[in-house]
Amino acid sequence: MKSLASLLDKRVLFLGGKGGVGKTTCASAMALAASRAGRRVLLVSTDPAHSTADIFEQPIGPEAVPLLPNLHGLEIDGAFEARHYVARVKDQIKDLFGHHILKEANKQIDLAASMPGAEEMALFDRIGALVRGDDPRFDLIVFDTAPTGHTLRLIRMPELMEAWIRALSKSRHAMLGIEQDDKSDPVMISLTDRLEGLREFRAQLLSPRTTAFVLVLVAERLPIEETARAIDQLKEAGVTIGGLVVNRVLPATSPDPFLRSRHQQEQVYLDEIDRRFGAHGKVRVPQLPSDVHGVKTLESIAEMLLTETQKHRNTENSLLKP
Repeated sequence: MKSLASLLDKRVLFLGGKGGVGKTTCASAMALAASRAGRRVLLVSTDPAHSTADIFEQPIGPEAVPLLPNLHGLEIDGAFEARHYVARVKDQIKDLFGHHILKEANKQIDLAASMPGAEEMALFDRIGALVRGDDPRFDLIVFDTAPTGHTLRLIRMPELMEAWIRALSKSRHAMLGIEQDDKSDPVMISLTDRLEGLREFRAQLLSPRTTAFVLVLVAERLPIEETARAIDQLKEAGVTIGGLVVNRVLPATSPDPFLRSRHQQEQVYLDEIDRRFGAHGKVRVPQLPSDVHGVKTLESIAEMLLTETQKHRNTENSLLKP
């Protein structure tokens, strides 16, 4: 990564990290910067905490809403997506079966929707549609994600869903007493189409040309260790690491002895971050004197994210990939 600014040319950006490190703020700032650069941006929160609405100081829900020029926001909720998908499938089959079979088919659909992981699968399905570009209004999708395991499950979802579809097919044939080929079964056709969409999504997720993952951390022991594990796991899965954001860095000088002591401890961790993650570009964002609320504060963070890398590019050149 030459700079975070270069990532704004991607099709999809994921920002993730340990809870509480400021990834929602960084994702919002990146999305704002891209929108100011002329990209048509959709900022998507998949983190159950859903702090994006607080930052922009306006409601954000399951459908894209305008936040600023060239910038829309969306908060995905797994329960909402699961209900929406079930209703859509039931509507698709209502004219295809007699009353008795339709009643049993709807029971099967409701049973599938109540299975563990069904909400997460529905959430992934919505994410996949966004990544594939099903909404032509946007040319950049910025995801504020839950912790890293969430992304790894996204990558593995096609394999899990394929096994689930096979099991559901056998169950349907047994309970409905039909020998219908899955290729002519509208329910199975719908599920198979969904599986193909997830496979297409996985391919784009792993494409370094279109997609990058930015990890956000703070200079403390636990976030450093979690970032190290995340890098290893994401690399093993084939995901491109776009860079790191080291957030909430304390000022170098302070008359307060407590802050001076904290800064000295933090410097040890900053040196460790440079040493352990030397193969990845890094941006440092200073600790702000107040919480992030409103566009004005967000603009200052966006400027830091994009200019900090440029400022340090020469001095850290030996740490960056060519």
